[in-house]
Amino acid sequence: MALGFSTSSAFGSRDILPDKGLSASFQPRVLTAQFGDGYQQRILDGINNSPRSFGVSFNTRTKAEIDDIAGYFNSLSGVTKFNFNIPDSNEGDGEDTVKVVCSTWNKVYDYGDFYSLSATFIEVFEA
Repeated sequence: MALGFSTSSAFGSRDILPDKGLSASFQPRVLTAQFGDGYQQRILDGINNSPRSFGVSFNTRTKAEIDDIAGYFNSLSGVTKFNFNIPDSNEGDGEDTVKVVCSTWNKVYDYGDFYSLSATFIEVFEA
């Protein structure tokens, strides 16, 4: 599959392609010990201490498509992972599949029968 993810059959079995402008944020988890003299020690927090956060949007789509996307996210309850394909020039085929959870999304009424949805995907490191 190209960039995006697929919903389950209960939500239209759709291949969902996010809009252009996908963003990735990085914030490594670090444990810090601060001492009284201003000295600081830092160490990585865990093996996979730098999960990526992806900001995705699905703008001006039909109500049915946005309802399927929101329903899919709701069914996962922010705890069940799914595969998300992202562009990555370091991979052989130009994309990388990461496991993510979506615990935050926002649905917006645009006009008529058209809606938009924005979401944040957090990379998880599990089988």
